[in-house]
Amino acid sequence: MCTPESCPARARGVSLIELILFILIVSVAIVGILSVLNLTAARSSDPLIRKQALAIAESLLEEVELMPFTFCDPTDANAATATSTAGCASLVEALGPEPGESRYSTTTPFNNVNDYHGFAMAGIRDLSNTLIAGLGAYNASVSVSNGGLGLANPAEVLLIAVTVTGPGSESVTLNGYRTRYAPNALP
Repeated sequence: MCTPESCPARARGVSLIELILFILIVSVAIVGILSVLNLTAARSSDPLIRKQALAIAESLLEEVELMPFTFCDPTDANAATATSTAGCASLVEALGPEPGESRYSTTTPFNNVNDYHGFAMAGIRDLSNTLIAGLGAYNASVSVSNGGLGLANPAEVLLIAVTVTGPGSESVTLNGYRTRYAPNALP
């Protein structure tokens, strides 16, 4: 056994002051870690909202890009063979939907990329105009314009911009290009 005078400081017991300082330092560290975890947990839904808005924008952009891009409205008799707007029998395709066309119509649905210009929906809906559960707080809009890209004929390229706004003003915009290529393909 050693006496307090002969024992090194390490062998002696911890003093009350050292114990209180240890508890204080550990407490401050734990409070710091817990405040970071609290902030992370409180904002953990933000990535979900952004990811959902991105998925909606990708889906709508793909829907638009997969539509035909012809000189004539796809219901025109010469739509598959026209090489310019002069080749249309009666219905030249222009930006925006033709009268009576709607994304949700079963008789006259959108049938060309141009038809989506100016399209907007409050609450995300499927093609039958049914609100998709859980997506009522999201809004989407589509803009279609001549893309140009430095080509000799800028009307051969369309720039499609899809903007989706989610809860908390989270907004995502995706752009895509659609080119007119031969032969004209109709659905």
